[in-house]
Amino acid sequence: MSSNIWIGCHVSTRGGFGRAARRAWDMGAVSFQYFPKNPRSLAWKELDTAAAADCLRFCLEKGLPSIAHTPYPVNIAAGATRGRDLYEATVASLKNDLMIAEACGSIGIVVHFGHLKSADPLQGYKNIIQCLNETLADWQGKAKILLENQAGQPGSMGITLEELANVRNLADEPQKIAFCLDTCHAFASNTWIPGQTEHFMERGRELGYWKQLAAVHLNDSKYPSGSGKDRHARAGEGYIGMDGIVKLLSYPEFQHKPVILETEAGSDGTHRDEIESINRALDQAKLR
Repeated sequence: MSSNIWIGCHVSTRGGFGRAARRAWDMGAVSFQYFPKNPRSLAWKELDTAAAADCLRFCLEKGLPSIAHTPYPVNIAAGATRGRDLYEATVASLKNDLMIAEACGSIGIVVHFGHLKSADPLQGYKNIIQCLNETLADWQGKAKILLENQAGQPGSMGITLEELANVRNLADEPQKIAFCLDTCHAFASNTWIPGQTEHFMERGRELGYWKQLAAVHLNDSKYPSGSGKDRHARAGEGYIGMDGIVKLLSYPEFQHKPVILETEAGSDGTHRDEIESINRALDQAKLR
């Protein structure tokens, strides 16, 4: 790779995991994200070993790192409050995702904290740690759970770097857990203010957060800082702006990690133009 900043995007797995990797590569991405199974279901998916092996071979050949994203129904903060069967299905789904990600050679699976409707927020954190512990107890693969920060919507958890770092530290096997930073979420929750990026970075260093950063979701925001709204805009077209994005990526903590766009596709149905736009901005800042 010619750059230490690996700009990529989320891609469809239509046609198989290997096709997903090629789809990313063909549009100029040097990293990618995918759903390991139906994003709207916790149902177990049998591993297509041939498709996963094809993905692994291609990614090794091209030096193309990837991450997987767990399905939308995953809510690890809820624990068994919505029923024991749903909780057990969630744990099984996470194990399934880890297995698929491992076979594809991916760094890990991105997991949101979710939310718990309760007068006792501490119970939500207990549920999260229990779910992580049960999921990872027998896991021996290299793929990790990548905890993603949330946008700050009412009832949500996992907003601050402190919460994420503390949950990892309290888990039985923290070495199997890392982080995925979402820039839109950090901006929407006021966790990251672009004019105060150095303070944000320093706080992460104090917590040991950056040492465990495995991936980034690079999304601009359709709403102002502090809105608590998770609405992604294309890079440079939102309230963060390209200058804010470039400033953040100028820190060495973001080198050699998948930096994934989760934004709307361009007019050609791909992220080619957005990837090129970011790379031009990085070139102008002499970051590549």
